[in-house]
Amino acid sequence: MMLRSFVGACLLSTSVLVQAAIAGDARSLQVVVSKNDQSLSLYEDGEVVATSRVSTGKSGHETPSGIFSILDKRKYHESNIYSAAPMPFMQRLTWSGIALHEGNVPNYPASHGCIRLPAKFAKSLYGMTSRGVHVIISSADVSLQRIDHPTLLQPKAADEGRLLSDIEMRPATFDASLKLVEVAVNEKTSSVPAKATSKVTGAPLRILITRRGEREKIMDVQRLLTSIGFDAGVADGYSGQMTINAVNGYKRWKGIKTTGPLVTDEFLNALYASTGADAPPNGQLMVRQNFKPLFEAPIHIKDPHVALGTHFFEVIDIEGDRAEWNGLTLENHIPIAARKRLGIDVADAPGGHDQLRKVLDRIDIPADVRGRLEEQLAVGSSITVSDLSHGLETGQGTDFVTITRD
Repeated sequence: MMLRSFVGACLLSTSVLVQAAIAGDARSLQVVVSKNDQSLSLYEDGEVVATSRVSTGKSGHETPSGIFSILDKRKYHESNIYSAAPMPFMQRLTWSGIALHEGNVPNYPASHGCIRLPAKFAKSLYGMTSRGVHVIISSADVSLQRIDHPTLLQPKAADEGRLLSDIEMRPATFDASLKLVEVAVNEKTSSVPAKATSKVTGAPLRILITRRGEREKIMDVQRLLTSIGFDAGVADGYSGQMTINAVNGYKRWKGIKTTGPLVTDEFLNALYASTGADAPPNGQLMVRQNFKPLFEAPIHIKDPHVALGTHFFEVIDIEGDRAEWNGLTLENHIPIAARKRLGIDVADAPGGHDQLRKVLDRIDIPADVRGRLEEQLAVGSSITVSDLSHGLETGQGTDFVTITRD
């Protein structure tokens, strides 16, 4: 709204740029970079309000594609990797060194991985954005489009006496075939007693919807074993000694061999039958806020043998009890080993040129989880859907960072 008050319906170029936005309104901004076109588009409230040439990473130093957020901003910064090279108006996207900044912009990729911007544009863009603004980088030329779907969250007043609460971080180890490493995630899903409130804090939620992995499977096993008297310790997703003892104790009770893999299909089927629990869910919803993990919960994904693809959705406006969303689909690259482990037989996500609605059709968020999210929904809240969970770049002081191609 604010940017359009200066430029009306005009599409801006590098040479005609708007005044700096107030930081508090920057959550409605979105930046989309096309590596093929060497271009950047700035969106406000779902409309393109500025464009610019850019220069991304050259061969051997390619800029990664994916979904990022601005983590840090410095008017003047020197590279700690490339001989203290100057990086004016630096806006950091990863703690490993990828950033937007002023630099030489020829008509081809020439950087060491960062996204170089023309001087005037770099300064103006720096004044418009704030930490947390999403930056989407794609090889192809992609654009954000408005979308309405029942799966997308809508705002509602908070229940009395319950708040989403920050929780302690803990590491989790992910599948090496996905090039994932130890990252910071939250310990458990919880709500805590709090003073009654119905006012949203305004800090946008960052939501990742992905497939469940071994960590989540072990968490379920620990919870179920403890519920029937086999103390497996804290449900943290780690197969520590207490968990191993509990699993083997249950196996001996059921006459299942205790040699070989700890968690087998025979063991899982017996455990779920003993507890009367429903079949394990196949999806996981994780939430961050203010660059910290908030909570996570299991969800259901329909047709799990079909790839989800990689998709991004963001709230660009809220009027009363209605949120307006936009979104886009990015290229999806899943290693063969990862597809096999995840049980994906169909690698191409359905929907053709309209994959956004198709993927939302397949996601079932439990009512209690949806309610907790909708109580805190704010402009700038986002949902990322991906077959692969977060990896190396997601950790302390970040939103979810989704890499679609290194």
